[in-house]
Amino acid sequence: MIARFAVRVVLLAAFAAFGSVGYGRSLAALLWMSIILCSAVAVLRRDQLFGAALNHWDECVGFGALFALVHVVNELT
Repeated sequence: MIARFAVRVVLLAAFAAFGSVGYGRSLAALLWMSIILCSAVAVLRRDQLFGAALNHWDECVGFGALFALVHVVNELT
């Protein structure tokens, strides 16, 4: 699960580099879409919200934290 999350973050960072609106805004948009996608997959797969194993809900929280960090950094610069 953690490896999947790390690979997705690296791919999102790579795709954001090619964005025409700037790296920060592109990364924020991609992270926002990842939050929505992870939550939709978690609902469809009926993942347990506070399960013992990591699942799509935890990945959604991770993307949310990264989105908040990128959003704050974008506002400061």
